[in-house]
Amino acid sequence: MRRLRMGMIGGGPGSFIGPVHRIAAEMDREIELVAGCFSSAAGRSREAGESYRIDPARAYADLDTLFARERDRSDAIDFVAIVTPNHHHLPAARAALAAGVPVISDKPATATLAEAHELAALVASSALPYALTHTYSGYPLVREARARVAAGALGTIRKVVVEYPQGWLAGAATGKQAEWRIDPARSGPGGCIGDIGTHAFQLAEFVSGLQVTEILADLAAVVPGRPVDDDCTVLLRFENGARGVLLASQIEVGEMNGLRIRLYGEKGGLIWKQETPNTLMLHTLDGRTEIIHAGGAQLGPDAVSRTRTPTGHPEGYLEAFANLYRDFAAVLRGEPAPLLPGIADALRGMTFVDTAVTASRTRAGWVPLTV
Repeated sequence: MRRLRMGMIGGGPGSFIGPVHRIAAEMDREIELVAGCFSSAAGRSREAGESYRIDPARAYADLDTLFARERDRSDAIDFVAIVTPNHHHLPAARAALAAGVPVISDKPATATLAEAHELAALVASSALPYALTHTYSGYPLVREARARVAAGALGTIRKVVVEYPQGWLAGAATGKQAEWRIDPARSGPGGCIGDIGTHAFQLAEFVSGLQVTEILADLAAVVPGRPVDDDCTVLLRFENGARGVLLASQIEVGEMNGLRIRLYGEKGGLIWKQETPNTLMLHTLDGRTEIIHAGGAQLGPDAVSRTRTPTGHPEGYLEAFANLYRDFAAVLRGEPAPLLPGIADALRGMTFVDTAVTASRTRAGWVPLTV
């Protein structure tokens, strides 16, 4: 099979996530970055194209040119990855889908809930593949955790605690990556809740296999003058009656990327931490603790199929990201990839953000989470 040809929208000079997408997409040799509109400035798009080592003629300055010229090529792109700030997600996806090009996009899917509904309608009418890069669902041991919960290892889930602490926005927001995240015109109305809270929300539902039905949200802009939230506490109620709490913050000094999830059921508890992603801890009611290692012989098929190295050889963020691209490549080839986040996750994530922001501002207390 030939390698799938990828176009990138965004990821220009100074981008963090653009090179991550490129490395992840190409890791398994199923995909190759060949074109892109890396910036709306022609010179910066060419500069990015040079850094990605693509044909200079395929580093475009606008989306119309990207899709028009690629359409006329015998080696045209097979899909695009959208790696821009949030407010560009819908326009980029709209242009791609109109051109008949499948989309994989950074999260959140759009800047606002209204845009997410428009995107869902576009995806449905186009019938083209659409995926969302909730990276942490690509970790092998996250998939193992999901499988064990589904198999009843914990019994009925009673409690879910998901935390995503960072500290990089505890002071002044300086630099390209910080500035757009605290600008509601570019990030949307949610700050921290949209940037990392959506990851925590998706992880809670993904691992537990349960949907959140009600939330009580307390969002704050802790740094004076900040127009969007940077610290979030959200209580959760799940469809089976389980309780939960979601903590997301970007002002916790000393924290780096401390995403972690704990689930407790009638028979046991389970803990996974993103900063030590190659171990999963399973506690049982009789006091035993099982430590499950990435690459171990005891893993189920979902984890085994997305593990590249033997036990003791750490896998991390890039490999998890690459698993999403492997799943998306499978979809493009007509194969199933049921664990790949898609448009349903996009709608649930943006509904969560919109509901949390509104409920916190109005001090509404418990409110339903309804897509």
